[in-house]
Amino acid sequence: MEIYKKFSFDSAHYLPNLPEDHKCRRMHGHTFNVKVYITGTVDPEIGWIMDFSEIKTICDPVIKQLDHRVLNDIKGLNNPTSENLAKWIWEKVKSELPGLKKIIVSETCSTGCVYRG
Repeated sequence: MEIYKKFSFDSAHYLPNLPEDHKCRRMHGHTFNVKVYITGTVDPEIGWIMDFSEIKTICDPVIKQLDHRVLNDIKGLNNPTSENLAKWIWEKVKSELPGLKKIIVSETCSTGCVYRG
């Protein structure tokens, strides 16, 4: 079974490796949404895989590093595509979330990236 916890943050970024005339090469911002998926067996006594508040406790410090920042200024995010951002978040939380299954990063309501490690 899978559960997920959703987070959101507002950040600016630009994609320096794109052609000069590409709109995403210029500084712009998004309200990013991140879903962190955990897989596991439901504990028969408690009735859940993991406490959602535990996921929040683990992920909040990572999300706070991104909120209201220029993502390009954060170490490891010099080219902050959704793909690179999903991988960066995964690396930050994987050791504390042994059931981590996937991370979804969405820049808009119609675009996103799924990273499965």
